[in-house]
Amino acid sequence: METATGRANQKARTRRAIVDACRDLARSGAEVTMPQVAKAALVSEATAYRYFPDLVSLLQEALEAVWPGPDEVLAPVAASTDPAERVAFATERLLRHVLAHQGAVRAMISHTIAAPARAGARPGLRFPLIEHALAPFGGPSPEAMTRLKRSLALACGAEALFVLTDLYGLSPDDAIGVAVDTARTLTEAAFARGPVSGGGS
Repeated sequence: METATGRANQKARTRRAIVDACRDLARSGAEVTMPQVAKAALVSEATAYRYFPDLVSLLQEALEAVWPGPDEVLAPVAASTDPAERVAFATERLLRHVLAHQGAVRAMISHTIAAPARAGARPGLRFPLIEHALAPFGGPSPEAMTRLKRSLALACGAEALFVLTDLYGLSPDDAIGVAVDTARTLTEAAFARGPVSGGGS
């Protein structure tokens, strides 16, 4: 029993080392690959693959605990009755998080685009954040709210940020500024078409 327990403890330590190494690489902004993770965790690549069948599954576990929930993210603007302010703040916070972990985010996008069946493995952090930012407001109509949420999903996602930095050549700060302005403008335009009702969606 002690031997079995010892083996179980060792496996848990190895798994934790691999996950921690992936998180550290993600925070560093470096490219995140399974060989790099294995090297940082001081294990062989084969060992890393015994614990995680692919990089996507490792990224899922490594990143699930590094992003706070929507309530915590939006706490500084919890009392705001301005939907555009709440959405702009959410966009800023989300994209700062993307920049802080961009190695992992890029790896996740790359691997899931190449394998569309794995697209559901992406965390989709923008969706609950957008929902929470707009939750206090009824909006002009359910249809308009749906259109707004879809538009915001494009404007405040990592893909938009990387288009602006990689292809358009903007600095990260300028790219985030464009995304925040776009999210604010979309929200203001949507709510300008009808009354804003607070206190429930």
